Amino acid sequence: MNYKRFPLGALWTNGYLFWDDKTHEAFFIDPGGDTRDVKEFLIANDLKLTMILLTHGHIDHIAGIHELVELVGDNIYIGKNDAYRLRTPSQELQALLRVHCDGLENFKEVDEGRVIGFPGYAIRVIETPGHTEGSVCYLIQDSEGHKVLVSGDTLFAQSVGRTDLEGGDDIQLEASLRKLAELHDGLHVLPGHGPDTSIGEEREMNPYWPR
Repeated sequence: MNYKRFPLGALWTNGYLFWDDKTHEAFFIDPGGDTRDVKEFLIANDLKLTMILLTHGHIDHIAGIHELVELVGDNIYIGKNDAYRLRTPSQELQALLRVHCDGLENFKEVDEGRVIGFPGYAIRVIETPGHTEGSVCYLIQDSEGHKVLVSGDTLFAQSVGRTDLEGGDDIQLEASLRKLAELHDGLHVLPGHGPDTSIGEEREMNPYWPR
């Protein structure tokens, strides 16, 4: 499985670039800030970006999206219950982080169980509300059967996303964690902030993990 992490934006949001060796097509998850390094990597490795996935619509995960729209058109995916955040990004969060991001109208909404096809990959949508109403995780499997979970701000290494912002809900987040607890311990997890982890590590070490 080919992927590279790019810390982007004011909060060093983890953006992830995945690509297929055969077709040289690539997709990016959560462009949270200046994407110059991403574009340079694409050029240096002869990759063509054709899709963007968003784990949720907070400004620190979408602030760089307009820099990539010209490459992917409307091939942009976000959870259906966070679509309004992409259409009208929060002015409060823009002011807080001192960034500007215009809304988008042309994109696609996804919900639980949707499988997004991509050369060399199958990407399953897992709805995980709690941090926001429309937060999703992406369970990504390559053609050789290797899997990773991109968890956005639902699950971090030994922590979880905050629920005190607009749309946050403690009860929903707990239910989402119970859904992730059904995944196998060896599954590698790529969070929206901070270091990588695994389901097994979080089951053992995360104080927020459902018991």
